[in-house]
Amino acid sequence: MKAYGGSPKDARMRLSPSPSSSPSVTLRRALLPFVAAVALLGTAGSAGAGAVEACGSVITAPLARPVSADDPCPSTDPVVCRIRVLPMDEKVEAQRTRMRYHGLLEDMHRTEAAMREAGATDEEIARELVDMRNQAKEITRAGMTPEEVRILEQRNIAKYGNPLGPTADQLYVKYGSWQQVIDASMRTSYAVDRELSLEYRPCPV
Repeated sequence: MKAYGGSPKDARMRLSPSPSSSPSVTLRRALLPFVAAVALLGTAGSAGAGAVEACGSVITAPLARPVSADDPCPSTDPVVCRIRVLPMDEKVEAQRTRMRYHGLLEDMHRTEAAMREAGATDEEIARELVDMRNQAKEITRAGMTPEEVRILEQRNIAKYGNPLGPTADQLYVKYGSWQQVIDASMRTSYAVDRELSLEYRPCPV
């Protein structure tokens, strides 16, 4: 039968839409740029969220190379001046120890939060945190030479009667409130952190 102007096979070929003109394919092609844009935004958003969420002891840059001991130190902090001239291997170790100190601060923040949740007073919290800090002397004295530690302990004994440093009661006399004692016990030296290419960012508790 020739009424259709060709064979049945030809008719089927004319009636069947080509894959390239299928509505579903056309829709998918139209959506591809949109999906790609969303994926890129999602990746950027994840990266941004990761940067925002970084907390604790954060490395901000490579460690600076040691300088000569004859080079004038721009800081008034003797610990910073000492770190500047440390050999690279000792500076790396000092950075690791400083990161442990930041870990101690995180433990102290968590301890404060747990004690507050349990109903502890500011005085109870302050006493616990001061004790935590004083007992971690191998961490809090990172970057100091044995001679500097000896001088510090002699000063502490003369001033506070304790080689580890002031007691909670002595800090209360100095600051005038237990909350200020709490704040002081969890303080970090930004100058020392910066010299070791670190930044301390308290984590949410």
